[in-house]
Amino acid sequence: MADAFIIKKPWITEKATDLTAHNQYVFMVKSNASKPEVKKAIKAIYKVDAVAVNMVNRAPKKKNFRSGFQEGYRKAIVTIKEGQKIDLV
Repeated sequence: MADAFIIKKPWITEKATDLTAHNQYVFMVKSNASKPEVKKAIKAIYKVDAVAVNMVNRAPKKKNFRSGFQEGYRKAIVTIKEGQKIDLV
């Protein structure tokens, strides 16, 4: 069940919540995760069938922090089969 560790956490924002009306859910994933790996992990964790996975990379930004920069991250927008639902609460 090593695939389950690819998903870090659900991404819950106002925009991501609006996507649930279209059977799309947003998750923060590891930076080296691929689309097939995310699809398997969603099936293993939430017991739903993923139809499509879209990946979004956010580059790190230079900010005035002690470390000197803000970390980047990777999001996966997962479309699940019609009639299925993920309860993120």
